[in-house]
Amino acid sequence: MADVLFIVNPSAAAGSAGREWAAIESWLPSTGIKYESALTTGPLEATALAERAVRESRPVVVAVGGDGTLNEVVNGFFHNGAPIPTTTKLAMLPLGTGGDFRRTLNIPLDHRAAIQVIASGVPRRLDAGCVSYQAADGSTGVRHFINIADAGLGGEVVHRVNNGSKRLGPATFKLASFLALMTWKNKPMNVVVDGVAHDLKAMQIVIANCQYFGGGMRMAPTASPTDGVFDVILVGDVGKLETIRGIGTVSRGAHLDEHNRHYQLMYGKRISVSCEDRVRIDLDGEDPGFLPALFEIQPSAIEFITPR
Repeated sequence: MADVLFIVNPSAAAGSAGREWAAIESWLPSTGIKYESALTTGPLEATALAERAVRESRPVVVAVGGDGTLNEVVNGFFHNGAPIPTTTKLAMLPLGTGGDFRRTLNIPLDHRAAIQVIASGVPRRLDAGCVSYQAADGSTGVRHFINIADAGLGGEVVHRVNNGSKRLGPATFKLASFLALMTWKNKPMNVVVDGVAHDLKAMQIVIANCQYFGGGMRMAPTASPTDGVFDVILVGDVGKLETIRGIGTVSRGAHLDEHNRHYQLMYGKRISVSCEDRVRIDLDGEDPGFLPALFEIQPSAIEFITPR
């Protein structure tokens, strides 16, 4: 059995991931890594492939694609809401559209450099999030995330991204954000952070394990996936024009200063969000369902190979 299993989503980044992977495989054997690859053919197949490998305690499982592919592979490390006991380590070869998770951990975009991290990087225990939410059919769904979750405008953005073409690469998120913003109306939401309730009219509620989402927006500049808590950002009743003007500020991570009344930063391990309206949630760039949702931290749940 090979040491490394690459789980490849060839349709990531509008199909360019498949072409890039073919090029990588032309030189990958020369690195000396003992590997196998499995190419997915449909949604959630990466989760099943990862779960099988995790139960076998394969040494390393690599998500090859974007943040959505990584999310599917992450979910293979859990069953019924709990981590599967394993010695398997997770890694990432970023070939996708958004590339947000890799920014917090400084995983390189250069393919050879990313492979070098997989071969000789440092395993670190990272936190993950477990979310229970309302699925489209009204049932309760449970999924996990490793980067950022949110409810509100962000859910509409990823719904547009995932139901359209991703041929524009990272600009896909900017276009989808603009289009979603034009039709979005801020909602009255109830947010409970570790037992403390907050009622507000909100654009979105962000539950961050890492720092970036939406194709490079540094929404949670102080978030760390090793501190055992979420950074929770309540984005209040911001207008459309003010949101557009503030894009550069959010991209730099400079929106949380004390003068910005529309953003509240708090920290928590258990966050519930509800709204009387139908509001989508976003988990690592996937849109599995709707509020009400409960977000819970799972400290040190996954061993991830990071750059030295």
